Amino acid sequence: METQISPMADVHSSATIREGVRIGPFCVVGPDVTIGEGTDLQSNVVIIGRTTIGKRNRFFPGCVIGGEPQDVSYQETDTRVIIGDDNLFREGVTVNKGAEKEDGCTRIGNGNMFMANSHVAHNCHIFDKVILVNGVLLGGHVHVQDGAIVSGNTVVHHFSTLGRLCFVSGGCRAPHDVPPFMLAAGNDNPTLKTLNMVGMRRAGISEDVIDSIRTAFRMLYRKRMKLEEVQAHFEETLDGVLPMELAELLQFIRNQRAGKLGRAREAVRAQPAKTDESGQESKAA
Repeated sequence: METQISPMADVHSSATIREGVRIGPFCVVGPDVTIGEGTDLQSNVVIIGRTTIGKRNRFFPGCVIGGEPQDVSYQETDTRVIIGDDNLFREGVTVNKGAEKEDGCTRIGNGNMFMANSHVAHNCHIFDKVILVNGVLLGGHVHVQDGAIVSGNTVVHHFSTLGRLCFVSGGCRAPHDVPPFMLAAGNDNPTLKTLNMVGMRRAGISEDVIDSIRTAFRMLYRKRMKLEEVQAHFEETLDGVLPMELAELLQFIRNQRAGKLGRAREAVRAQPAKTDESGQESKAA
């Protein structure tokens, strides 16, 4: 496939543009940008900063990728954005590069969909096959694990983690972690209503495993049993061999409860500076 760059686009001579990339009119591509094979920038797309984009991504008009983090502590250092393959960025999506915290990087995996006007803040990590619906706002350092769906106009507090295959309903303010496989709803402080049955079945999780997760949900969030009691129950009834998904859920909740304010990753704030892939030291959060 031939690379196509509109004469009305502003592409820096130092940018790395791979084979088959299409760059439409009024796009801006900065000097430290790498764009992978088959990626399409429709028009009025801005890709700046030290941003690396993989293969077959699609950017609709108005996207701004790699802009400076909206963080008052940012010192204009050479932090970055790394984006994988086969992602879809609809109109007006913004992705900020990392601040000088953690590894100084905002990371996006593969096969994700970012609907119109959604925002990914500095140092976020979006795993694979995630959907952010229109107007979703992620604070800094948010992790969204595989297959999670965040519905429209939801605001996620910084350092929160949304677990694998969870579903957060529209219009939520999510100030804490949401465990994997759960459906959370509620306008201000969402509560766990039930399991994300549709998502689990689409992911091929067996009915037996779904039943065990349903039992764990009832024990933890309806009967308010202690986590240790729930763990012991399943180790006894399942002869000590827990399904991977059930073990994942229980470990997630254990990490969450060991954190602060319902967020396991609040502990990151106290960690010392790390070094990113370039060898540059980043500050502690």
